[in-house]
Amino acid sequence: MNTLRFTTEQIVWQEVPGEVSLAFLFSGCPLRCPGCHSADTWKKGIGQALTVEYLKGRLKRYRGLISCVLFMGGEWLPQELEKMMAAVAEEGLKICLYTGLEGGELASLSNGLTSRITYLKTGRWRAALGGLDSATTNQRFTDLRTGENLNHLFLKNIPIVKAA
Repeated sequence: MNTLRFTTEQIVWQEVPGEVSLAFLFSGCPLRCPGCHSADTWKKGIGQALTVEYLKGRLKRYRGLISCVLFMGGEWLPQELEKMMAAVAEEGLKICLYTGLEGGELASLSNGLTSRITYLKTGRWRAALGGLDSATTNQRFTDLRTGENLNHLFLKNIPIVKAA
């Protein structure tokens, strides 16, 4: 049986602007982007198993303190990830998925996943382009409720050029 396993669980404030998120970083990412800051998690089977029961316990512990659950990866086990998203949705929390998928690959996300996701970060890590805090990034952070690109919320100290 395939099981989602996480190497890191933490409360984060910056990864999903305007939200306090319980974040899980999954192991076993098949993309293996050069320069990835989480290369130590690429190996399958490392970390703690994320079960629905464990997740519900964490959601209960942080009830009233978090507004979102962030899954960093896991889309390679869509049936398992969908179970986790269903548990989060039952609690009325927002859901964010960070994935390296891009372009046509996004079609591989099942409807069961995308119908539950509030925020979606897409695009492989490309060091030369930078992350979401770079104006040149290839990554995209989207509010799926509106389709709005929210990359601007990550940019700091970038001069705004106004049209003449």
